[in-house]
Amino acid sequence: MEASTASEQVILGVQESWSALLRLGPAVLALNVALSLLVVGAAFGVGLLVRRLLKRGARAVPGPSDAEKTIRTRRVTQVTWAVFETGLVLAAFFALAGIWGFDLLGWLTAGLGQRVVESVIRIAILAVVTFAAAELATLLVNRLLARIAQRKAGGARREAQLNTIGPLIHGVARGVIIIIGAMMILAEIGLEIGPLLAGAGVIGLAIGFGAQTLVKDFLTGIFLISEDIVAVGDVVEIAGSSGVVEQMTIRTIRLRALDGTLHVLPYGEAQIIHNMTKIFSYHVIELGVSYESDIDKAFEVMAEVVEDMRADPDLGPKILEPLEVMDVSALADSGVVLRGRIKTPPGDQWGIGRAFNRRIKTAWEAAGIEIPYPHMHLVVPQALTQPPASEPEA
Repeated sequence: MEASTASEQVILGVQESWSALLRLGPAVLALNVALSLLVVGAAFGVGLLVRRLLKRGARAVPGPSDAEKTIRTRRVTQVTWAVFETGLVLAAFFALAGIWGFDLLGWLTAGLGQRVVESVIRIAILAVVTFAAAELATLLVNRLLARIAQRKAGGARREAQLNTIGPLIHGVARGVIIIIGAMMILAEIGLEIGPLLAGAGVIGLAIGFGAQTLVKDFLTGIFLISEDIVAVGDVVEIAGSSGVVEQMTIRTIRLRALDGTLHVLPYGEAQIIHNMTKIFSYHVIELGVSYESDIDKAFEVMAEVVEDMRADPDLGPKILEPLEVMDVSALADSGVVLRGRIKTPPGDQWGIGRAFNRRIKTAWEAAGIEIPYPHMHLVVPQALTQPPASEPEA
């Protein structure tokens, strides 16, 4: 009597294979064990060889050795190894089943088994193609932005802007590709995509009403990038937090402070942005001299120090113009406050300021210009300064 269901067919096949296994003689059994060990050893050796080749190939991938390339090549290597390892394990399993008399290939190439295998193969191909398309989209976007940065003028500012918008573009591209691939896989499984898309539309509308802040953050980030208000690498202050813009995602901007603290702010918080490295910068000088010092001489020494710095091969390219004298800014308690400023490329004002402070102290000391410091005057009451009156003699 033939089995009518798939489960009965499987049970019948297992029973027949087990009966055949029990009828094996000692010599055949020993030979099967030896062949099984040979198959396992061969699979293990091939796996080690392919793993080493994948690692060597990942190191040989062209392109700059940055963090993004490392992450991408590692991800591609891991997925490729997972696919190969799965195929290798399946091949070894079928080989072992054939050695021991289990006719798995016969079951998988006919009837229900054939349909299951074909469906699994198509789903695997769709998953691999989706992953490859997502990685390829990231690579193409990065290559395109790199070429645009090389061909168009704008220098470091253009490169920073492209580095900012790059993650947003390939993030959206990867998301679209993954969604399309997931829909195709669901259709292959047998689910109806039409009702699923309709339901997703309704859910998306509900989320849109409930997540207005997320939409606001996203749109604000798009405007910040498109209007070139801020870019990766800028030093900015937002909502009381300042630092270097390390990354701009779909809805957040990340600032790395001087002490290493990472400030993560949604774009909705960026109502007022203080960008300290846009096009050019100034180091504003506010230094005090004593009231007895010659103010004109002090300004003259300051200008000479800036000119000496401009003649320095290391500091000169970081100073765009001579010292701009802005006269006396205040008459303080202990001295006269002098103001000036030095124009620098964006981001160089702090280093120039430190170098100027170091040199101006030495120059003012050599010129006899006194840098004031707080003084304390102790006023003693007159009664305490007079000696006590002597008592009359009796």
